Amino acid sequence: MASPPLFDRIGRFLEGEVRADAPLAPWTSIRVGGPAELWVKPASIDALVTTLSLARSEGVPVHVLGGGANSLIGDGGIPGVTVKLPGDLFAEERQIRADDGLITLCAGAAIAKITNAMKALGLVGAEFLAGIPGTVGGAVTMNAGTRSGECMTVVDAVELATPDGVGWVDARELRYGYRHTVLPPGAVVTRARFRLPKGDVAESQRKMDEDLGYRKRTQPLSQPNCGSVFVNPRPHHAGALIEQVGLKGHRIGRAQISTLHANWIVNLGGATALDVTSLMALAQRRVFERFGVELKAEVKKVGVFTPIPEE
Repeated sequence: MASPPLFDRIGRFLEGEVRADAPLAPWTSIRVGGPAELWVKPASIDALVTTLSLARSEGVPVHVLGGGANSLIGDGGIPGVTVKLPGDLFAEERQIRADDGLITLCAGAAIAKITNAMKALGLVGAEFLAGIPGTVGGAVTMNAGTRSGECMTVVDAVELATPDGVGWVDARELRYGYRHTVLPPGAVVTRARFRLPKGDVAESQRKMDEDLGYRKRTQPLSQPNCGSVFVNPRPHHAGALIEQVGLKGHRIGRAQISTLHANWIVNLGGATALDVTSLMALAQRRVFERFGVELKAEVKKVGVFTPIPEE
């Protein structure tokens, strides 16, 4: 006998916005993917802990969806619980000290809030986060950044929720690297505290304007996308390798390797996750065959994916 739907088993006990078979494509920047088996937008931190606790007791997976800027959701959707943290779950906190300042933000808040608060308080040091889409929690989890810097270098502490409660962790206790931060198993980022020095705000703004201008000229920001698809296999650049094997502008279905930057895949309208993963697999195969370089995905694949047909 099949078990009752997940909504009946735990969803009806949760406080907040709870939906079964909720569409997820609109919550991602590339606009593809199937539904969440159970979608939960907790109304409070206690509701989040309850969600994590019930999911653990039921033995079902939990996925936290931030801004969806670095996520590729499978066409079969996401089994288990998908958590979307509200941007106003916690109020923003600001503290100015003698030489620096502390900015504490909710994990569901937009990354732009970091640079906005930085400018308002006369702080500098997080210019590289300007223009990066997504949420604060996502920035911490994937150690978001650009060629100019990365998120965890300016994080002072991170608040984490687990099925057992909530607590702060000093950032120095967390291991992180290029585009990832190692969190305790089952932990969800709920807040992050940024420590930034005082400095020349005008020069800081100039750097942000310069970086934003460069990104607009070189990245397809006006089209649905999931950001950089592959990690740069240093000392190489993934986009250059993909371009050299003749795949810039190549299409499969309604997905296309961008004509502006070959390490970006865009949705031309109506693309599926299978279209995107097929392009990714093609780029990986061609680059390895020609250069012997293995391209590793930077975009996070989540959920159930249709197998790629063999050629």
